[in-house]
Amino acid sequence: MRALWRWVRSQFSGHIQVRLTGYFLLILLPLVVISLFAVERSRDLLYQQAVERSQLALSSSMDYIDLTLQNIEELSALIATDPAVVQQLNKTGKELPPESIVEFSRMLKQLSNMNAVNHIVSQITVYHHASHMMISTNFGGRRLTSEPMQEWMVQTAREKGTAIRYVMPDESVSGTAFGSVISTDSISLVRSMDLYNVNRQPNVLMITLNKSRLLGVIKSQLPSPQAKIYLHTETGRVVAGTGEAAADGGLPAISGKEMAVTVDSGYSNWHLTMMQPEAELYRETDKLRAFTYVIIAVSVLLAVGISWVVYSGIASPVHKLAVGMKQLSAGNLNIRLANRQKDEFGYLTEAFNRMVAYQRHLIEDHYEQELELLKTELKFLQSQINPHFLYNTLDSIYWSAQNYEATEISEMVLNLSRFFRLSLNKGREVFTLQENMEHLHYYIRIQQIRFLDNFRVEYRLQEETKNVPMLKLLLQPLVENAILHGMEDRASGGLLVISSWIEGGSRLNIRVEDNGPGIEPERLAYMRHELEKAGRLDYRIKREEEVRDLFGLRNVIARMKLYYGKGAELVIDSVEGQGTFVTVSLPLDRCGSDLRPMAEELNPAQEGLTGG
Repeated sequence: MRALWRWVRSQFSGHIQVRLTGYFLLILLPLVVISLFAVERSRDLLYQQAVERSQLALSSSMDYIDLTLQNIEELSALIATDPAVVQQLNKTGKELPPESIVEFSRMLKQLSNMNAVNHIVSQITVYHHASHMMISTNFGGRRLTSEPMQEWMVQTAREKGTAIRYVMPDESVSGTAFGSVISTDSISLVRSMDLYNVNRQPNVLMITLNKSRLLGVIKSQLPSPQAKIYLHTETGRVVAGTGEAAADGGLPAISGKEMAVTVDSGYSNWHLTMMQPEAELYRETDKLRAFTYVIIAVSVLLAVGISWVVYSGIASPVHKLAVGMKQLSAGNLNIRLANRQKDEFGYLTEAFNRMVAYQRHLIEDHYEQELELLKTELKFLQSQINPHFLYNTLDSIYWSAQNYEATEISEMVLNLSRFFRLSLNKGREVFTLQENMEHLHYYIRIQQIRFLDNFRVEYRLQEETKNVPMLKLLLQPLVENAILHGMEDRASGGLLVISSWIEGGSRLNIRVEDNGPGIEPERLAYMRHELEKAGRLDYRIKREEEVRDLFGLRNVIARMKLYYGKGAELVIDSVEGQGTFVTVSLPLDRCGSDLRPMAEELNPAQEGLTGG
C-alpha cells in the first residue's frame, strides 16, 4: 500500500498531465457527490412517500373491513337472538317431524334473505345440536355425522359463551378441516345461539365471509400487478390475499428486495400487509441514477480529454523547453525545438532557439577565436627567433670565447644555447618534471654567472614526481622573479630551493622559494588580488595594454588555467625579511603527455549553463 502511495505521489509530482487530470477530477468531485446524494435522497423520499401513500390507502381499506366485520357481528347477534329462530331450535328434538322440517325451511328462507342483502357474507349456517342438523344457505340441510366435530361444536359453544370466534377453513378438528364440514374456503364467524339464555342449548351460528369480496376490497389498493396484498389475523393466518400463502397458511416471508407496509386494525386486531418490489418502485429513479452515472462517466472522460488538450497546449511546450534546457546544459549546442505555436509558448520556444544559436555562435566564433589568438601569440613569441640562426650564432660566440679563453662567457653561451634548444624543441609542449628541471637549470646557471655566484640552488624533488609530465616553461617566470627580486641585491649567501611532492595521491605540488627580502604585506595582498582576477578567463583575454604589471605571474596562471583547468592553483606566501614561497599545485589527472587546452576554459557561456 505504501509503495502504491509513493508511486501515486511520484506520478502526481513528476507529471503535469497527471496533476491537471487530478485537478479537473477534483473539480468534478463535488458535482459527482452532490449528484449521487441527490439520486439516493430522491430514492429515500420516494420510498417514504410510497410508504405513506400505501399506509393511507391500506388504512382506508382496513377501516372498511372493520366496519364490515362490525356489521357481520351485529348480524350474527341479530340472528343469535331472534326469538323465532331460537324458539324453533329449542323446541325441536332429536327427531325431525314434518312440521319441524317446515319450520327449518322457513328459517332457511329467512337466513337466505339476510345473506342476500349482505354481499360480504358468502353463507350462513346454523347447527342444531339436538338433531345434529346443519341448516345452511349454501347447501340447505345436512346432518353432521362426525362425532369429533359434534363435540367441537358443543365445546366451542360452551367455551366462548356469548363471545365470537373466527375459524379458518383449514383449522383441523380431529384430522378434519373445518372448511370441508361447511363447504367453504373462507374464514367463518362462530358463536353460540340464544345469547341471553344462560341455560341455552349448544346450538352454533356460523357466518362465512365472502373471500372474493374481501379480496376485491383489498386488491383495489394495489399500485401495480406485481404488488401483493394480504389480510391476515393477529396470529398471522392469511384470511385473503393476492399471492400464495406460506405452507402453514401464514404470511409469506418478506424478501429484502420488497417494500412491505402493514396497517393494524384497532377493532379486530387483524392486519393488512402490502408487498411491492423495490425494483418496480425505483424504476424511474433507477433510470435517473443510470443517467447520472452516464453523465459522470462522460464528465470524467471530458475531464481527461480537456486535461490532455490543456497539457498539449500548455504543459507539453513547457516539457519541451525543460528537455531542451537539459540538453543545452549537457553541452548539446545543436538542439533546436520544433515550434508550431503562435502564442506566448511559441514565443518562448523561438526565444530559446535563438538563445541556443547565439550561444553556439558565441562559443564557436568568439571564444575559439580568442583561443587561437592566445595560441598564435604564444607560438609567435617562440617563432620570433629562427632556431638555425640562433644555434649557429651561439655556437660561433661559444668558440670565439674558447679561443680567447673567456671561460665564463663560453659557459653562459653554452647554457643559453641548451636553454633555447630545449625551449624550441620541435614544438613540444610537454616535458617530464626532470626534463623541465634540467632545462630550468641552464637558465639558473646563466643567472648565477651573471650575479657572480651570489646564490646557490637546491633541488628537492620527490622521486615519484620526476617522471610526471608537465607544461614546459611553466616554472621559468617563477624562478626568474625569485632571482631578480630575491637575489639581485645580495652579495652572497643567497639560496634558491626548488622542491616537488605528491599531495594526497591526486596533486603535484612544486614550490620555488628564496631567502630574499620578502614582500611587503600591502604589496602581497595586491598581488594575490590581481592574480585571483587573472585566473578568470573573461579577465585573462584582455589586451596587453590593459595590464600594468605582474606579466610573468599572469602568464603562468593563464597557462595553468588553460591547460589544467580550475583545479590548478598558484599560491604566494612571503615573510618580510625572510623570503618568498610560490607554490604551483596541479591536478595529477591532467598531467599527461597528451595535454590539451581544457574545454571548460574555452566555453565560459557553456559553463554558465551547466552551473545553473
